[in-house]
Amino acid sequence: MSVARLVTSKVFVTGVKVQAEIGVYRHEIGRVQPLIVDVELDVPTDASDRLTDTVNYETIVEAAQAVAGAGHIHLVETFAHRLAERCLADPRVSRARVRVEKPLALAPDAVAAGVEIVVERG
Repeated sequence: MSVARLVTSKVFVTGVKVQAEIGVYRHEIGRVQPLIVDVELDVPTDASDRLTDTVNYETIVEAAQAVAGAGHIHLVETFAHRLAERCLADPRVSRARVRVEKPLALAPDAVAAGVEIVVERG
């Protein structure tokens, strides 16, 4: 009888709130607005109980804050790709799913608008 072995873990953080200078419209230039970010990373793992053997949740939040703080971005798609690239900079991450919601984009007609991307290591 073989023993099951966990090959990949999904490390995730949801509902990360950041303030970003984002948007293409005149009223969006030069001001910050909220984004809500969800990130899911595929990370190879085993039954280790050491933080150093996986991705620390805090690094995901810090990456989202760094992208938000790096200056004006026109599109949420660009924000999502930049965040995914930061996550994939960790060689243990094989896939990143990033969802970015812009709550004020269509207010009051919709709760949020945004994008979700999936980027895999090539």
